[in-house]
Amino acid sequence: MPSYPVRVEGGRVRVDVNGATQRSRLPHAPHPLARDVTRAPGPLRLAGISTTGMDEAQPRFSGSDHLLGHALREAESLGAETRLVRLNALQFRHCEGFYSKSARACTWPCSITQADASDQMDQVYEALVHWADAIIVASPIRWGAASSLYFKMAERLNCVQNAVTIKNQVLIRNKVAGFIIVGGQDNIQAVAGQMLGFFAELGFLFPQFPYVAHSRGWSHEDMERNVEVVRSSGELAQGAQMLARRCLDLCADLLAHVEARKSIERGGRKAHGL
Repeated sequence: MPSYPVRVEGGRVRVDVNGATQRSRLPHAPHPLARDVTRAPGPLRLAGISTTGMDEAQPRFSGSDHLLGHALREAESLGAETRLVRLNALQFRHCEGFYSKSARACTWPCSITQADASDQMDQVYEALVHWADAIIVASPIRWGAASSLYFKMAERLNCVQNAVTIKNQVLIRNKVAGFIIVGGQDNIQAVAGQMLGFFAELGFLFPQFPYVAHSRGWSHEDMERNVEVVRSSGELAQGAQMLARRCLDLCADLLAHVEARKSIERGGRKAHGL
């Protein structure tokens, strides 16, 4: 929006009405993501979100991707539709901190997505908000945390949570999240804790035992051996398959018996004064 030079002189506020900056974002039609959130008829739908940084041009084995593939194939065997979103295949900008300027500047859909047609974060928004009944997020462990791509995505999902803060608009309704966490070294519970806390704030629900994980511990730096363990483990493959089943079972129960919330009671919620 245009802004005007302002200064204070002798206790008076002087505004230079002729010095306005140019408007940088012109009015535009509503973005397709801004449509009503209504579940389309059809079978259960599971979206897999791959957050590995493996380069697609030089593919290498990814343990988290490997187990995510088992989960998606299991869902398909149960009659569910699946969709795989690989963050490393998308071109999307980092969060630019509109919320830090003003809570109401962080909009749904994200201001970046509305202004930049080349920003491919819209594929994540479409999958999570409009398409999927359940998601499974798969991440490697990087220095005791989820991947950098995971956090790049998470920061851009602030607009989904902020819709609750500024409009009491719940975009994630009767949706389920599960997680796959694979690392050569440890810190599984810390990674899982961040994921559970973050996706709970977006509005997702969780099945009993909402994540499967693998690590050989702090003293195992032999990553080649770790790759072979994950690749050949029937137990891990079955764990990913059962995670998909638990997510879809909970989805079916929610859709059959629970009315989706479009708003929440404000008591105890942060920023309720807005």
